[in-house]
Amino acid sequence: MSKTEIASGVVHSLPADLRQVLAADKAAREKWESLTPLARNEWICWVESVKKPETRREHVERTVEELKQGKRRPCCWIGCIHRTDKAISPSVKWVLSKQSKKTAKV
Repeated sequence: MSKTEIASGVVHSLPADLRQVLAADKAAREKWESLTPLARNEWICWVESVKKPETRREHVERTVEELKQGKRRPCCWIGCIHRTDKAISPSVKWVLSKQSKKTAKV
């Protein structure tokens, strides 16, 4: 069996779990391939940004569902903070500062 070539993102490589579901769903894979590398990067980072395995599975499943619905970026996602080609926007910095304050309280 040949391995299906599926494009990655700008900073992130396509993780195995996301690759597997995209390879199994032609419609989602076609939508994935129509995205820009930067948009693919956002989905990959969104999948990889969670801590719990069950949340990650949910993100992988939602990626496929939302791609097939025509969404091009993860909803309510502040964006990949791993990009080094541009500065983090003031709004993203604000969100990150709020998140770090929440984590410090827990």
